[in-house]
Amino acid sequence: MLNGGTYTGRTARRRRAGAIGAAALAATLGLAACGSGDSGGGGGTASGEDLECSVDAVADQPWKASEPREFSVLWTDWPDYPVTDSWQFFDEIEKRTNVKLNLTNIPFSDATEKRSLLISAGDAPQIIPLTYTGDERQFAASGAVVPMSDYVDYMPNFQKYVEEWDLGDMIDNLRQADGKYYMVPGLQEVSVPVFTLIIRQDVFDEVGAPAPETWEDLQTGLEMIKAKYPDSKPLADGFEGQSMINYAAHSFGTVGGWGFGTGAWYDEDADEFVYAPTTEGYKQMVEYFNGLTEAGLLDTESFTDSNDGGGTVTEKIAAETVFAASGASGTVQEFATALDAAGVTDYELKQIAPPGGPAGMVVEPRNFWNGFMLTQDAVNDPNFCDLLQFTDWLYYNPEARDMIQWGVEGETYTKDGDTYTLNPEYTHKQLNLNPSGTIDIKKDLGFANDVFAGSTESRALKESYNVPAFVEYIDSVLSTRTPRDPFPRAPLDEAELEQSSLLATPLKDSVDTATLEFILGQRDLSQWDSFLSQLEGQGLQQYMDLINGARERAAEKG
Repeated sequence: MLNGGTYTGRTARRRRAGAIGAAALAATLGLAACGSGDSGGGGGTASGEDLECSVDAVADQPWKASEPREFSVLWTDWPDYPVTDSWQFFDEIEKRTNVKLNLTNIPFSDATEKRSLLISAGDAPQIIPLTYTGDERQFAASGAVVPMSDYVDYMPNFQKYVEEWDLGDMIDNLRQADGKYYMVPGLQEVSVPVFTLIIRQDVFDEVGAPAPETWEDLQTGLEMIKAKYPDSKPLADGFEGQSMINYAAHSFGTVGGWGFGTGAWYDEDADEFVYAPTTEGYKQMVEYFNGLTEAGLLDTESFTDSNDGGGTVTEKIAAETVFAASGASGTVQEFATALDAAGVTDYELKQIAPPGGPAGMVVEPRNFWNGFMLTQDAVNDPNFCDLLQFTDWLYYNPEARDMIQWGVEGETYTKDGDTYTLNPEYTHKQLNLNPSGTIDIKKDLGFANDVFAGSTESRALKESYNVPAFVEYIDSVLSTRTPRDPFPRAPLDEAELEQSSLLATPLKDSVDTATLEFILGQRDLSQWDSFLSQLEGQGLQQYMDLINGARERAAEKG
């Protein structure tokens, strides 16, 4: 447990014991990779089959280029944690790997747009972090990024953890129309939703509310809280509804919010994709939240707030007019800090597994987090082999993952098994670790930064910096919830991608607008069929024909 910056984790669970031996054997024999513990191969070509690297590498081992290298990276600037040239993070990378990172900076506020412009213009740096699955599609179709599947044989750490954590099928699902995948994701040993509900457990207990295992349970509890605190609107989101709709949708048998993606939902019985908002599950979800609005249980302001869950909802938590809200593990600390500042005592905040619904106790599959792409110009770098090996080390090697999250062992922290302890002079204020420390490992030194931290994590590392309550959350999800199966592949070719984009954007705009209007009571639910007709008039059938055609092609290829 956490105490002054110390966390005692648990032995990481293995999903498939047999995979460990196979991965270890592959690592011992040496995968066809590009560098070694103290030497690296130069020279690269545009073809994975033609690429030759001089020295084999081994997973889980240190890696260092034989000569100083410089690689460029797209760096997103978070306003609260501005990057500085003096960050020890960059010095430590250079010390360990002989690689200097040259940054191209873009602001967080419009990072997606800036990234697209740079890549499309051919002006982007080599390494594109913070890439989520699906982000790569447009760039893959235009040939602007590297087909990473051509080169994963040269990435021993990536291969080991894909195998050890049984993620091969999910990786295959990333393949585009040409059979290749163009990004490699961050890998997570355990699949738990990042965002879920955070509740005032003490208040639920106070009114005798049931543990909210289902959305019906939650409504019952909210009604009891409303009776006790009539001025409250006890449930809030704070992310324009996108967060709550996302984690609720799976238990209603649909997708929505942040997880809407293409909007395609796979109907197993019909063996085809359908548009999620046309499903009965989507309508049931909208009706449920509309009912909360009508009963005065939903803070409607938080469904139009675009402050990323910040001030407004946090203030209402502190003012005790909201008692359940969307958030991640760090949000618990934000809420606690606000309650402390407001003089609220004897409270208990609990991060709960997303409630179940009509489709069952189902959550989104979450074994991937943000990873990276390489721009096409990277293959022309004479040190492309070292670039592959470096990114493999940075994203997937346990040594790098510890360094990114905690800093330098023996200097900023000590480690004993799965126990990580910040040294007394160091703090991680955002997570309230060693609050009396004077040097913030994130703000002052650049460790635990938002560009690379958390991308790939074993269960032990994930637990290492989180409070014991988050460990309980992981346990509750793993023991009581079932991740939804990944959908079949439906990769579009370049022409189809362009055509589908022209259709998908106005369709999604209509869905986002109507969903909030129905939930907030601004549009009567009797107009649901009219809404569906609106989608049909925007080319919905044509759009779904494109997706189902792609699914059929992919199924035929196997």
